[in-house]
Amino acid sequence: MRLPLRSPAFLVPLLAAAVAAAVAAPSCSDASSLDCVPGASSKQLLIPRDEHGGHNHHAQPLVELNEEHLAPTPPSYFWLDIKEPPADEKRYPGLMALHALCMSLAFFGALPIGIALRSVKHAWHGVTVILFYTLVVLGLFSSALYRKLTPDLYEGNKHGSQGYFFLACAVALSALDVFSQILRLISYVRAIRSGEDRFSFKTLWNYVILDRDEHFAGAEAEYTNLVVADPDDLDDAELKTKDVEDDSSHVRRARIVEPVRTDSNTRQQDEHDETAQWANDVHRHRRHTSYPHSTASERTLFGAHSPQRSDSSLNETEHVYPWEGKSKREVLRFMGRAAFAICERALVFAGFMQVISGIVVYTGGCRGGYINACLAHLIKGGIFWCYGLVTFARFLGSFSELGWAWNRAPRHHGKYPTAEFVESLVVFGYGITNTWMERFGANPSDPYTTKQLQHISIAVMFWFAGLVGMGIESKRVRRWLASGATAAVPASTRLQEAVAEPPTYIASFNPFPAICIGITGAAMSAHFQTYLFQVQIHMLWGYLLSGFAVMRCLTYFFLWLGPPRSILPSRPPTEVVASFLLACGGLEFMFSTEELTIAAMRQGHDDVMLFLNMGVAITCLAFCWTLLIVSFKGWLKSRHQINVKFHGSA
Repeated sequence: MRLPLRSPAFLVPLLAAAVAAAVAAPSCSDASSLDCVPGASSKQLLIPRDEHGGHNHHAQPLVELNEEHLAPTPPSYFWLDIKEPPADEKRYPGLMALHALCMSLAFFGALPIGIALRSVKHAWHGVTVILFYTLVVLGLFSSALYRKLTPDLYEGNKHGSQGYFFLACAVALSALDVFSQILRLISYVRAIRSGEDRFSFKTLWNYVILDRDEHFAGAEAEYTNLVVADPDDLDDAELKTKDVEDDSSHVRRARIVEPVRTDSNTRQQDEHDETAQWANDVHRHRRHTSYPHSTASERTLFGAHSPQRSDSSLNETEHVYPWEGKSKREVLRFMGRAAFAICERALVFAGFMQVISGIVVYTGGCRGGYINACLAHLIKGGIFWCYGLVTFARFLGSFSELGWAWNRAPRHHGKYPTAEFVESLVVFGYGITNTWMERFGANPSDPYTTKQLQHISIAVMFWFAGLVGMGIESKRVRRWLASGATAAVPASTRLQEAVAEPPTYIASFNPFPAICIGITGAAMSAHFQTYLFQVQIHMLWGYLLSGFAVMRCLTYFFLWLGPPRSILPSRPPTEVVASFLLACGGLEFMFSTEELTIAAMRQGHDDVMLFLNMGVAITCLAFCWTLLIVSFKGWLKSRHQINVKFHGSA
């Protein structure tokens, strides 16, 4: 709308009022003083730039520590046990060291080893469970004895209650495990009492204790090797890849994966098909037990065309979901096992949370006015640290069965949620929670500070960028986005031939999680801090997070040029660099808490290289631990599956 020509006349009264206020205002000797604002008080026109109230974001950071503006540090367990133990009081740091050692061995030794043993239903899984609880009991006993002999120096800490909650979760998972064994025992006893089966210690051990789908009442010994008792046996059979060529357009499409016939001669294969079918008939006739068993176990290695063929075929052209063709009970069992596996693995990260909270309590951190900023650094930095370790595990080959190791999923390719979707979901959850948490500790009437607006804007970026990332990963949204091109196809030819997908549709290329982390690092590297050393530490982890984003984008670039065509982990080298930068950046994020940097300045350890080297050393140690756990699990699986032959793809 065009304003009338006389509209500038409305500005004349405003200008006159402003001039009058300036003339009536008293003169000031200091033009920068808040008292020199004419016509209004400083509280009405100016608000502090952050919650500390006195930081000028345009001022130069201080080099020397100003103790006048710092609150005195209360005593801590670490100070009295290690740094300056009192002469008239006996301290017991050995008990605390025993507590830390036992709990670390329980959560980072026995627990992950037990998870790996459970994945192959190994007989020693129960031993690791017993070892886990033994170490936990020793850790609790040493902690209780330490607290009994030592005065309380950290009132109201939540380390103990939080730890007992995690232990209760572990006990609940163990109780579910025992409950499932009881149910299997009841079904086995019913089968014996009804005469459908005979008692066998081997069956009792394999079915009831180890939860293996093995039954002794099968075919005769001559045909024992023909029957596949475990549905994973066929899935782990010898694999090969073949190129699928389009004869009309000579467009190279994705390689599909299929089970290799164990006999190369077609005539012999037909003979074995008859034998396999007969063996399956005998197997089904002799096994009429009332306890549940897998329908996939009806297949044989030779009976590739058996009518009992399971939906878990390796042939990707079927494109079925893991839950299709199953009853509601089987779907619920599948969901329950997935939830159990997630909760069991989450206990390892819960152990990491206990390590962080234990260090905070022992060193006396996160008290008084530092608690909100301290928790923000530790929680967010801990998320990046765990994210980096998981990314490194993906590089090593973890989650390859889901297609998350930069590979193609062996089964149901394209039907599992992509790793990028999960990353976007985590980014979304991170943003939507932190948007409202930035005002913790502030009164509702308090104005928004500069620092709060900075952090809220980053959280909002995570929120909506995560939504965009999840939308991009949705196949339904992708079909909608492709409708513009498919709508241009003539109606007469739409039903005659399928539209060829580009090779890049095999993988997912979603940079939004990396963009969020990279921009966060770039922004936080310019974050204002009171002291120069704090600025340098923030710049350090900001650059590390930005480096992760660059490496992840390079991974997408190279995979865009050559999408993964094999079920084996492709292990792009840019990902191992990205995971290292992300984990180390998250650790430096935790190191940048205000209390820790001030303590370093007081002790003369305010050296950026020292902080970087400590972070790199701890990250390398954690990566070594990750490699050992993933390798141990892979070694176990290799011993419980049929040998697989590989061939070069060149």
